[in-house]
Amino acid sequence: MTFTYPKGCCFNSLDEIKGKRITVMGLGLNGGGEAAVRFLLKHGAEVLVTDMKTEEQLKPTLNSIAYDSSLDKSRLTYVLGEHRKEDFRNADCVIKNPGVKIQGNPFLAEARAIETDISLFLRFTKSPIIAITGSKGKSSTVSAIQYGLKKCGFNSFLGGNITVSPLTFWEQTNESTPVILELSSWQLADLRGRGILKPKIALITKIVPDHQNWYANMGEYIADKRLIYADQDENDFLICDADSDEIGTGPAEGGTWGDLFAKESRAKVLRYSQDKLEDSQYGVWLEFDEQENLCALARIPNKPFDTKILGSVNVPGRHMRQNVMNAALVLYLMGCDAEKIQSVLGEWNGIPHRLQYFHSWKNPAAQKTVRFYNDSCSTVPEAAAAASQAFGKPVIFITGGTDKGLDFSVLADTLDSKKSNSTPLASLYLLAGNGTDILAKLLDERGVAYKGPFASLEDLLETMKADFEKGECGCDTIVFSPGATSFGMFANEFDRGEKFMEIAKKIF
Repeated sequence: MTFTYPKGCCFNSLDEIKGKRITVMGLGLNGGGEAAVRFLLKHGAEVLVTDMKTEEQLKPTLNSIAYDSSLDKSRLTYVLGEHRKEDFRNADCVIKNPGVKIQGNPFLAEARAIETDISLFLRFTKSPIIAITGSKGKSSTVSAIQYGLKKCGFNSFLGGNITVSPLTFWEQTNESTPVILELSSWQLADLRGRGILKPKIALITKIVPDHQNWYANMGEYIADKRLIYADQDENDFLICDADSDEIGTGPAEGGTWGDLFAKESRAKVLRYSQDKLEDSQYGVWLEFDEQENLCALARIPNKPFDTKILGSVNVPGRHMRQNVMNAALVLYLMGCDAEKIQSVLGEWNGIPHRLQYFHSWKNPAAQKTVRFYNDSCSTVPEAAAAASQAFGKPVIFITGGTDKGLDFSVLADTLDSKKSNSTPLASLYLLAGNGTDILAKLLDERGVAYKGPFASLEDLLETMKADFEKGECGCDTIVFSPGATSFGMFANEFDRGEKFMEIAKKIF
């Protein structure tokens, strides 16, 4: 069952915010709640912040607000460690955290009106919007787009699910400042019915099952993704997949998710593919040039000839190249020169927590330099499977975490090189979690050897260090790609990545 919001926004103008009683549900530590508080205080609202976390848990965010002398905190109240129905009932508007379900929530049921930081931004911004959603590669794609736009001379901004609220830069935007928004399915769901998301360019990255502990089925998950193009028209662009879905993950009625999106969208549709597109299709694809180098070619409306827009790149793996290829297509649609796109995206080094190279260590037993890669933002098994193959050679692989209702068989199959003809691992270490328990059972069935599961990263990396010293590890590449969440052990995937890098540098 889906929830549809009233059309528009509960505020018709910024002036209407002044004097309103607004409850911010979820201050958090990732910026969205704090950005909403700052925005509302600057526009004269009476703000009450309520969060189930305690003052001690929220200390970094609380201090950030407390030490900002530009804010009038006389209009700010905190209710921490609990929610109270009267704080929702008595508010003119509630600002909801996207990670909170509206259906069945007794507190949100009391609210007169509900907004989010994204809906407030979209209501008042004049910027052209480039919106990205999907299951795999969202953050890498938006980061490459932002890097490329900046290098091509645009005064662009990046926000959304990448942990930067667009309210933090709203005052710096206008009709000539493109804004790239990474939007999760939850953030999109919070826009259903409002009619305020009309991106100039919408891109849906590869779809695989995700958040199946939140959604009843894939249909509900996809229904939220489809909202990204719901209000586009023939003057806008939609970019979606042209390749087949992974076995067993496509629409129940047959076909592919990309075909479904393309069929029902009113926008100009472009497709992306690992292989050359049909002559009748617009979009981008990977192709080997005359020197056998993998590059990307594009074909867009008003430029119906095939144009090379991507050459060599610094990031490893074919799936990462596809992310950069899609970013190149967005830059091309924005009017950037094809040769300039090749140049700037060829210099892009990726982003934190996504196959991020961060450390090297000289292995005394083998007189070889070992390189460490952090792929902590791999939170689905398919992403971990891709990371295990990204280097085209055996790697020491660390994976595992908390289950969120996903199928780990694709990861188990990839790690079983005898079954899948994938590149075999040098060795495999598992980090504990109930998702790891599922994966371990699948690995046992396939006869894939592993060490662990380990209760902590410290234990895992200490064991790995000892294995190196005993000469049991001769590999020169270590990849941490959990393919799952790690709730309970870490605050989120970013915290997990930071901890991994910190501990790895300490031990090695």
